[in-house]
Formats: sequence, structure tokens, C-alpha cells
Amino acid sequence: MIRILITGGAGFIGSHLCDELLKSNYSVKVLDNLSDQVHGDGQKRPEYLSDKVELIQGDIRDSAIVEKLVKDSDAVFHFAALVGVGQSMYEIKEYTDVNNVGTATLLEAVIKYPVKKLVVASSMSIYGEGLYQDFSGNRYHDVSRSLEQLKNNDWEVYNQKSQLLEPIATDEFKTPNLSSVYALSKYDQERLCMMTCKAYNIPVTALRFFNVYGTRQSLSNPYTGVMAIFSSRLLNNRPPLIFEDGNQMRDFVHVKDVAKACRLAFEIPGSNQEVFNIGSGESYTISSLSRILAKTMGKEDIEPEITGEYRVGDIRHCFADISKANRILGYSPEISLEAGMKELAEWLESQFAVDHVDKAKAELSSRGLTV
Repeated sequence: MIRILITGGAGFIGSHLCDELLKSNYSVKVLDNLSDQVHGDGQKRPEYLSDKVELIQGDIRDSAIVEKLVKDSDAVFHFAALVGVGQSMYEIKEYTDVNNVGTATLLEAVIKYPVKKLVVASSMSIYGEGLYQDFSGNRYHDVSRSLEQLKNNDWEVYNQKSQLLEPIATDEFKTPNLSSVYALSKYDQERLCMMTCKAYNIPVTALRFFNVYGTRQSLSNPYTGVMAIFSSRLLNNRPPLIFEDGNQMRDFVHVKDVAKACRLAFEIPGSNQEVFNIGSGESYTISSLSRILAKTMGKEDIEPEITGEYRVGDIRHCFADISKANRILGYSPEISLEAGMKELAEWLESQFAVDHVDKAKAELSSRGLTV
């Protein structure tokens, strides 16, 4: 039986990957620190984590624990990371330490005890703004919005000739454009894994996740995925808070499709030394998403609150071109947004969420991180 280690495996995506791997008869072990921000007080084993999974509570930066686990594993999925664009802009040392140093600690263990495959969770955040084109079809990889235009509530993206640009699906050839400490740390995780494994001839694949949603996502963490944050607000009968004008576009992919993509990345030899976008291939505005979720939860009378503010580190549009993952991995999302929302709403009926969104927004504002 192939032995697989998942760092950060007790969390949202990691636990679903556990289920996916167990279905294929892999042996699964998890290293997770069970952080309060994600799992709540008490550091208890999550009820949703299969009892077939061996859970080791520990820190990814603890070389002794990491070496022992890697030595006893045939493959590693590296998911351990602090997540959150806004929080990363003021907890800079912590994000850099956990994400970068943690990855370096894992890689030194993998060098000492080589594995058959390493799969690292990267992020769409490394792209910054997605791909754009002008009316002539010219593509733009490196665009940004000025502080002056954002102060004037001019949210869209223009070229140097002040021509409005059209967002198009972002592929893996798009030049990274890092706009937050979180994005920088995820890019470091990806590149550290790719270059180190190449040097030591260890098969590796990086998966750039887009906006993942589904059951088990932390509802009391104000820096988690937008779908969970909106769910927390709606569960407490409060309006979802949306920055800018709500028309920014994103790609939302169900966590079970992501788990399947992870398994395929491990099993398909053609994935070695490659990076892949893992999304749905569809795009939705943030405001329309909040309304769809509210309706699915039976709270369609709660309209989102459009703040008209910009949060430092945010981008305007980014959604995935998944043709490479389809071609090489055979990855094709199976769960529609409608079906995924219905499953999420049913799960939410039994959940309790402490809404920390207002506190988090005030924290960002007090630090000058909103405009």
C-alpha cells in the first residue's frame, strides 16, 4: 500500500483529499498544527476527518517531526500554509515563516529521504491580475491599478493609452505579478519545490488553486475563502461585505473537484515538473455569487453590502484557463456551481459560525490597508 503524507491535511482541502485518496486504497497520514484560527479552540481532531487517517499534531517547521514522517512516506502533498491576503499584509513575519521556512524544512527532509512524488498546493494569487486583452487582441500580462484611480472608485484595468482592457481566462504562461505577502509566500512555496526537486531528480507537480469552496471550510476565520466568509455572514443574518463595486470576477471550483485533481496529479506521470491551474473554467462576479448563495440558503432578502472600498493586495479580475490540466491530467470539473451551492447550504444548516468579519475589516482599516 502506497503511504502518503499530507501536510496541513486536517484542513478544508486536505481533508477532502484524504477521502479521495482513501477511496483509491492509499494509506494516508496527516501532519497538522490544528491552529485555533482554522479549527477553533481546543485543538481537537476534526470530526469530519476519516478515522482511517493517522493524524500527527505538529508544526511544519519542526524538522524532527517532518523528517520522521517523510522517511515513512512514499509521497507528499504539501498543503501546510497560512492563508489570507489581508492578514498577510500585517502578519508578515508569521506568513513568511510558516509558508516559506515550513516549505524549506519539508524540502530538506525530502532531500534526505527522497519520495516518489511531491505535489505542492500553489495559488491563483501568484498571478495578481489575470490576463487581459485590448480591442486589437493584444494580451497584457503585467497590469495594475493606480492608487489615484482607486480613490476615485474607478475599479477597472486600463493600458498605458487609457484604453479599457477586457479580462480573459488566465493560463499557466501568464507572468506572475505578486500583489500581497501571501501571494509572494505561495510563489516561494511553488518555486522552492520545483527547483529543489529538479536538482535532486524528485518528481514534483504544482497545482495553482483558484477560489475553492465547499463543506468543512472554516466559517469563523475572516481570512478564509470568500464563499465561507459570505456563509458566515448569512448564517448570522448579516449582509456579505463586498469591496469595490462587486463586479470583480473570479473562478469558483468545488473542493471535491480539487481533490480529484490532486489525485490525478500524483498518478499521471505526464504531470511531473509541471504546473497546472485548477479551477472550474467559469467566471462569476462576486456580487452575483453572494446573491446566488443567499438564495440557496433561503436568505435572498439579505442583499450584499457594497463597501466601495479597495483592500490592499486585492486584484480586479482573474479566472482560470484549465485546458492544460484537461489535456495532461484528464481533469474536468464535475460539480456545477448550482449543485455545489446546494450541498454547501445543506451542510451550513448544522453549522455555527462566529462572525469576525467586521473586526477583521476594522483591523485592515486601522492599518491603512483599505482605501
